[in-house]
Amino acid sequence: MISKKIMSMVASAMVFCFMVCVSVTGVKADDSEVKIVDGSYLTSADSSTGYTPESDERGEHLMDGECSITKAGTKRIYTYGATTANHTVDTVAVIVYVEQYNEKDDKWYQIDAFSKKVENDYYVAASKSIQVDRGYYYRVHAEHFVRMGEDPVEETYSVTNGILVP
Repeated sequence: MISKKIMSMVASAMVFCFMVCVSVTGVKADDSEVKIVDGSYLTSADSSTGYTPESDERGEHLMDGECSITKAGTKRIYTYGATTANHTVDTVAVIVYVEQYNEKDDKWYQIDAFSKKVENDYYVAASKSIQVDRGYYYRVHAEHFVRMGEDPVEETYSVTNGILVP
């Protein structure tokens, strides 16, 4: 009876040690840090979506905005931006900027831009497929605008992380 109890305790201790060893070895620190440039992480992800900041004062008419970038082939990216108002407004607009990261001077440079404006609506979206050079990071940032009557124009922004086009 005592030997069964000892065997049971030894087996339990071995299982416990095995579980601790497996969980500890599974949590390794990553030696490579992800670089951040002007608020965007440089990633190897296939896509990235940016949203308007939570803390941003959106105002009476502007609800939110978003933008995205997606790999769409070997040398192509799909870019998108949208603005949403709380209700139908006089004007709702989005401007989408496409940028390429330059590693030499550690900065983003605009390579394309497009926009769309609609009247008497609450939503606008614009998208574009763009051919790009391989071996660079690309990101999208967008400016979102809403105008209603004589009220000041309400605006906010969104930005994606950078994605590598290998």
